[in-house]
Formats: sequence, structure tokens, C-alpha cells
Amino acid sequence: MSYRTVGQAPDITCEVCGAVVRGQAIRGGCVVERCERCGHLERDLERCPADHRDLAYGGEPTLDRIRLGLTYRELVRDGVPGRVFEVGYGSGSMLRRFLDDGARVGGVDPDQLGIGVDEVVRERGDLRVGGIEDTSGLPGDQDLVYGIHVLEHVVDPHAALRSSLELLRPGGTASFLTPAGDSSGVERYGAAWWMLEDPTHVRFFTADSLARAAEAAGFVDVEVRRLLLDSLSVDAASVARAVRPGPRPRGVLASRAVLAGAVASIPVVLAERALRPRSRPTLQLLARRP
Repeated sequence: MSYRTVGQAPDITCEVCGAVVRGQAIRGGCVVERCERCGHLERDLERCPADHRDLAYGGEPTLDRIRLGLTYRELVRDGVPGRVFEVGYGSGSMLRRFLDDGARVGGVDPDQLGIGVDEVVRERGDLRVGGIEDTSGLPGDQDLVYGIHVLEHVVDPHAALRSSLELLRPGGTASFLTPAGDSSGVERYGAAWWMLEDPTHVRFFTADSLARAAEAAGFVDVEVRRLLLDSLSVDAASVARAVRPGPRPRGVLASRAVLAGAVASIPVVLAERALRPRSRPTLQLLARRP
């Protein structure tokens, strides 16, 4: 990536690897804090504001259902795990899929979105309210612990990953999806990049920093992938933010015109992602407890 370095106090270090962090100006006047070693991005809202949205959620329900379906297929590609735990379960939609397929489910969520939880999941799942970093007494016998776009929000990603490790049985698997701070979208769209629209996105892992964080938490067999099919609306939403900036309390995808553009652009987006993997905006961490 090509950035312009701006003023930064010399004693600020990367939350992942401890190397020097520099303020980097990206297109549109936004400044992010970038690690010189692993490329990890941290975000101060005063230097890189969300501007257009005040809510934590700014997606679109139909697109989210499609994304959850694709993600579920990825999570069960080796079979449905017996015990599953979701970090940030939201409405419980994903847990309901696991439950319907015979898994025992649990999860933790700070109720950040204030949305209703599926009644069947609420009745039959082991659900906790709070953050994964500070919730104690959780069962440590899970086959799968996962989180879908969670690590970019948490207060302490190291504590979140360590707690996730402790939830797993020996040999159990963790899977986390998170926006890619080293995707080409950061340079292409700058401050208009849709992942910056959410004011609670306080960090963006790179493939390097995500692998480092997982290994530091004690995981083994760490693999980081760039997902082809996740967040297919990012490019259209980013273009819309760049072309017509302005307040959108519900987020740019609340616009039917932007949503239609996102759907129409999918073939082009998929072609570019196939040819240029770095254009994919989502990383998937796969790792195992020893």
C-alpha cells in the first residue's frame, strides 16, 4: 500500500506485535495508525471518524442472510460439530442453523445491537450476556468457537482470543471472520471504505497480524484465508460513500439504489476477487487448540 506518514507520538506501539505505529493518511483525509512491522491498523475516531453512521449495524437483512448461509457452509464443510459456541451471537440466526442440524449451542454477546434473539435459541442454548474477554465460568469443551466480524470491535483482542482458546476442547477449532486491513479497498477507497462506516470498528487486522495474534494466544495450525464470497456489497457501498458523502443514520446500504448497485455489481466483484485476492475485504482465521 502507498500511504503518507503524518505526525505521531514515537512511544505508540502496535497492540499485536509491539512494533512502532505511525499515523498514515489515506484518501479522503482519514488517518489510521499503521504498524511498521505487521501492517496492523488501529483507528482513533478523532483522526478517522465514521462520519455517516452512528449505529453499530448498517448492513442489509437480505444480503446478511445470504452471507450467513455462505458462512455456515464454510463452518460445516467438515461436518456439523457436536458443540458450538458463537462469540457475538446477535439475533442467534447462525446458532439456530447449528441447533437445527443437531448441535448443542452456546454463545456470548454484549447485546450491543439491542435486537431480539431467536426464541428457540434462547430456550435451548447456553447464552451469556457480556464480552468474551471478561465472561467467566464458560464451558471448555467446545468443538467449534467462532465469531463473525467480532474481533474488530472487542476491547482486548488478545483476551478475546485467549478466552476462545480456553473454551475449546483439545483439538477443537476456532474460526473468526474480520475485515482485512491489508485489502486493496483501504487504498482504493480511503475514508469512503465501507468498513470504516461503522464507528465501532476500532482495528483492522492484516493476514500477518491476525496470524501473530492467534499464535500469541496459544493456537496451533494457524491459517489465514482471504474469503471470496464474504461482504459482496463492500465495493458498491464504498463507491456510494465516495460519490455522495453525507449523513446516513441507517448506513449507506439502507438506500435501495445502492443495494441494487451492489447486487448488479456482484459478477464484476467476483471476477476481480478471483484475479486479485488482495481485493477481498474479509480475512478468515482458522486455528486449533493443541
